[in-house]
Amino acid sequence: MNGNSTKVILVRHGQTEWNRVERFRGRADIALNSTGRRQAKAVARRLANLGDVAMVYSSPLLRCLDTATPIAVAAGAEMRPLPGIIDIDYGEWQGLSPAEAEERYPDIFPAWQEAPHAVPIPGGESLAAVRERAVSALEGVVQLYSGQTIVLVTHKVICKVLVCHALELDNCHFWRMEQDNGAVNIFVRLAGGYLIKCVNDTCHLR
Repeated sequence: MNGNSTKVILVRHGQTEWNRVERFRGRADIALNSTGRRQAKAVARRLANLGDVAMVYSSPLLRCLDTATPIAVAAGAEMRPLPGIIDIDYGEWQGLSPAEAEERYPDIFPAWQEAPHAVPIPGGESLAAVRERAVSALEGVVQLYSGQTIVLVTHKVICKVLVCHALELDNCHFWRMEQDNGAVNIFVRLAGGYLIKCVNDTCHLR
């Protein structure tokens, strides 16, 4: 990594009960479950070996703060909340299972599974709006810590749109990548864009 590049380590938070049973989480402030806490510790152990971390940023929601805290401790870095990487607002879908959402919104939910970039979630946020604020937050901290390493701990949807941004793909590719609980993505900001090191890496959880 040269002096002008910034390494970005993008982490999805550990498991919660609403991940285990699969409910739309959004802005619901859910804590990690026991599996999620183990995953957070495993991520922290891995990142402790990746060199100096200038700052750990986290979504303001508890499941991310609980994941980011052991990472910051292991890295010997400060942790700060970053509102721009909070989870998508799922509006009327928040708290529903996918089956419940499909039953209540039979005209919208199947379209979300086929073309999420084109579907307005009732009372919620569009992927375009999510990406705009998440990219703004990412690029702001990349500029602030030019030439250093930063960690962002956030949510599945945010990870997906930021990986799309780094790969210069539009949001129609949203479903073509996975982001598992506790996954690590690493990319480096260069003058002409991002160099992708890894995506959805979970080897530290095995």
